[in-house]
Amino acid sequence: MKIAVASDHGGYKLKERIKEYLKSRGIEVLDLGTDSEESVDYPPFGKACGQAVASGEADRGIVCCGTGIGISIAANKVKGIRCALCTDVEMARLAKQHNNANVLALGGRTTDEEKALKIIAAWLDAKHEGGRHQRRVALLDEM
Repeated sequence: MKIAVASDHGGYKLKERIKEYLKSRGIEVLDLGTDSEESVDYPPFGKACGQAVASGEADRGIVCCGTGIGISIAANKVKGIRCALCTDVEMARLAKQHNNANVLALGGRTTDEEKALKIIAAWLDAKHEGGRHQRRVALLDEM
C-alpha cells in the first residue's frame, strides 16, 4: 500500500509523525509537502494529495492542516476523492466502512499525536462494507 501525505505549516509536525507511523506499518509514503513550519497556503497541498489518490499514484491519502477543515475541503474538490475529517476512532472507522473514504484529514493543532495515530489505525484497518453504502458512494462519485 502507498499513502500520499500532505500538510500546510499547521499540520507539518503531525504529518512528520504520521510518516514514521505509516513506515512502521510497512506502508510506502509519498510526501507531497510542505517541508517546514513556514507559513504556506493549504489548498495546493490538499489538491496534490487528492490528485495523487484519484490518479492511482497512491492508494489512499492523509492530509493535515491546523484544524483539518481547510485542507479537507481542498482535497474534496478533486473528482473521485472522499476525504473525511475525523476527530475520533469511531468516525474514522465509519468513514471507511460506510463512505469508503480514500483520504483522511486531521487537525495538527486540534488532535494530539497519540489520538491521531489511533484514528489512522482505525481508518486503515476498517473495510468498506459495500451494499447499501456502495450505492451512496456511487452517488457521491457522480457529483
